[in-house]
Amino acid sequence: MSPAIDSSEQDVSRQVFLYDPPDRFVAGTVGLPGRRTFFLQASAGGRTTSVALEKAQVEALAERIDELLDEVVRRSGGNAAVPAVAPAEVEDTGPLQSPVEEEFRVGTMALAWDGEGERMVVEAQAIVELEADSEEDLAEAEERLLQDDENGPPMLRVRLSGTQARAFAKRALEVVHAGRPPCPLCSLPLDPEGHVCPRQNGYRRGE
Repeated sequence: MSPAIDSSEQDVSRQVFLYDPPDRFVAGTVGLPGRRTFFLQASAGGRTTSVALEKAQVEALAERIDELLDEVVRRSGGNAAVPAVAPAEVEDTGPLQSPVEEEFRVGTMALAWDGEGERMVVEAQAIVELEADSEEDLAEAEERLLQDDENGPPMLRVRLSGTQARAFAKRALEVVHAGRPPCPLCSLPLDPEGHVCPRQNGYRRGE
């Protein structure tokens, strides 16, 4: 298997942070509950890449990975090298590697299953401003951005085994749901600086 290579060091314009495979690929956060910044972090061979993204993006990525893996298992009749659930022995509960230095903020993400190599390919690309007249045009523009255009924006590309992908998704969902505890009355997240419950006051401060 080929070692991890940062293609930003090659003679191309586009900066692509490639991990094939990563020693570690996790979602994690920096900051207190309610003010957390979410990151994807890949590491291998003594180098680490961290990219920032929204909580909703982490959740959507994890759910989509699980859905795609389930589809791979279904289509293979259960013969694919993909576990039904993340094995306990590969569980990673450690914090992000410090210092967390943001390479870029994620805009567009894409997933694909490499059937020949039996690898999940995850791509996270930096935010760019897109102009489009319709949602269809915008979707087409985003799809073009994910092609290997040497002049495209920075991208993190990670190739994961089925086991690594399951473990990533499990941890990512746990990270998403590990924020502020809910109020027992209104179920809204409790604010560490003081929670005004709409069930008791009829309004929520700041709205």
